[in-house]
Amino acid sequence: MVDPITVEHISVSYDGNEVVKDISFSFKASSLIGVLGPNGAGKSTLMKAMLGLIHKDCGSVKLGSKSIDEMRKQIAYVPQRSNIDWSFPIVVKDTVLLGTYPKVGLLRRPKKADKEWAMECLKQVGMEEFANRQISELSGGQQQRVFLARALAQKADYFFLDEPFVGIDVSSEEVIIDILRKLKEAGKIVFVVHHDLSKVKNYFDDLVLINKELIDAGPVNKVFQAENMTKAYNRQFMFDGLEVSM
Repeated sequence: MVDPITVEHISVSYDGNEVVKDISFSFKASSLIGVLGPNGAGKSTLMKAMLGLIHKDCGSVKLGSKSIDEMRKQIAYVPQRSNIDWSFPIVVKDTVLLGTYPKVGLLRRPKKADKEWAMECLKQVGMEEFANRQISELSGGQQQRVFLARALAQKADYFFLDEPFVGIDVSSEEVIIDILRKLKEAGKIVFVVHHDLSKVKNYFDDLVLINKELIDAGPVNKVFQAENMTKAYNRQFMFDGLEVSM
């Protein structure tokens, strides 16, 4: 059973400006969680701070009773495509094989079983035919599928994806959300920084809604309400055909 994740009082500042302020929430196993908020709300910053990828002013993250550092091998992270150097000369199958390194170790050569598992992960995202293609030759949606396959290769329990649906084709988006649902059904905890509000109810079970501060966190039907969204986005919202005033 995957341990719950608990975030307590995370704050992050850049050059003295607080961009994430005192955010706390918790989720149990089998959760597919959307992280929502307007541009500049601190969504990606929060995710990176949770993972220890950037400095935070204060706060902690626990996976059960353990810290992020203690559970690093059980965590898979897919960054924004814009933050990846796609010119790096590596083929698809080797990109996915990198996902096995946290468990096998950087200094040990991958075994036949590791390579077979990497190919199985490629098959799961429908990219096995591109195994020998340079990663730079793929479309945006194809690249995103490959990086999801790399995350799957880690055999992690906790998945963090930063804007995985930006700039990709519809078929790739459908493949990705289907896999994320399967991870949730398998008992994993999945966080997704997301921006398309029209798909929130269809994609997620739970939400973290922020605008530098936490607006609300919990089940979609609780969080995705007009009052919360108006507060987070500072503009009118339409829910079930009714206009919400500021």
